[in-house]
Amino acid sequence: MGYAEAPMQITCIFIFKIQQPLLKSLKLKLYRTVIRPILTYASETWVLKETIIQKLLVFERKILRRIFGPMKEIQTCRIKTNEELDKLIKHKNIVNHIKAQRLKTQVPMEG
Repeated sequence: MGYAEAPMQITCIFIFKIQQPLLKSLKLKLYRTVIRPILTYASETWVLKETIIQKLLVFERKILRRIFGPMKEIQTCRIKTNEELDKLIKHKNIVNHIKAQRLKTQVPMEG
């Protein structure tokens, strides 16, 4: 990630470290309506290489772990696994969002 992503990371960390507890559903809605659209601006034109896909997924999981917090087990806490996070967001990750956006912007061929 380059210089353009640094302000986004700082903003995301600030939003999710707010002292007053927000509901998880509100935090998730905030992520989906504010942060993800900014992050995926003009993504229809991107070449989605595997390295870019991985960086996007890592960034998204970092935010989701802040939203959903740790798993509380008997006398211990642990971070949620990638699979657990994927189930919580119902497999609607950022890469699937970008692919759906691309399908929406495609114009059908007339002829």
